[in-house]
Amino acid sequence: MATSLKNLSDYDKSKMPSAANMKFGIVVSEWNEEITEALYEGAYNTLIENGAKADNIVKKYVPGTFELTMGGKLLAENTDVDAVICLGCVIQGDTPHFDFVCNGVTQGITQLNLDYNIPFIFGVITTLNMQQAKDRAGGVHGNKGDEGAITAIKMVEMACSLKK
Repeated sequence: MATSLKNLSDYDKSKMPSAANMKFGIVVSEWNEEITEALYEGAYNTLIENGAKADNIVKKYVPGTFELTMGGKLLAENTDVDAVICLGCVIQGDTPHFDFVCNGVTQGITQLNLDYNIPFIFGVITTLNMQQAKDRAGGVHGNKGDEGAITAIKMVEMACSLKK
């Protein structure tokens, strides 16, 4: 398990570019709200700690994790964000619904990265139970929201470094 080898919130602050001139969209699933709000807090605080201005962070909600793809697309098309962080939580149940949602959102976010000229960050926790989700939303394994923000900053910096 990757999180047993690395805490999701650990990163070398000295290697982080400044997010002072970057704009971010954050799409948050309302499903499993306790977890997704913790992910949002992690992402938001990490963006601010790395120089992002509060006015340059747009937060929007979607009903569930499956809708993150459309929410991200709408943010990209209707705002001037440099990256979109998609935050959700899917917990395994007794039916194959888990597999369909996880596959759909994974493919959807991948497709958004290919279709648009900005990064879309996969900040979705997929776990077997609520405790595993809590452990990855600010618990013993850190916060996947932090990881999403770090990834967004680094990807925006990479994109900017390649523009002529």
